[in-house]
Amino acid sequence: MPPAAAMSAQIMCQFGAAPGVLVVVPKGAPVNLENKFAATIMDFVPMTNIMPFGICNSPMNPAAVAAKAVGATAPCIPITTPWTPGAAKTMINNFPALTATSKCSCTWAPMGISIVNPGTTKEMAN
Repeated sequence: MPPAAAMSAQIMCQFGAAPGVLVVVPKGAPVNLENKFAATIMDFVPMTNIMPFGICNSPMNPAAVAAKAVGATAPCIPITTPWTPGAAKTMINNFPALTATSKCSCTWAPMGISIVNPGTTKEMAN
């Protein structure tokens, strides 16, 4: 069983320049893990749950490629999908709980966003 993820989990994109922090906005009755809102696979919304990772260096992002060609940089603008996989059995308001092993896809980084620190130390999700 991997650790469950919660508000303030540290996340990182493989093509981003800076780490981020997961923002959890409860959907339904809030569930707390170690005094933080528990995260689900649905906590993936850009600019709500997942903020930019600084600069985008993805070779799949046309803006990043064009900027690099002229010696500039392109800002990270996440375009994300739900986290996968979620917990097999642990559900929070009808959605699988988010775990430390879950990944999130961005249009420019398929399965490239990972959880570096889940924000919990004792809670596990199965």
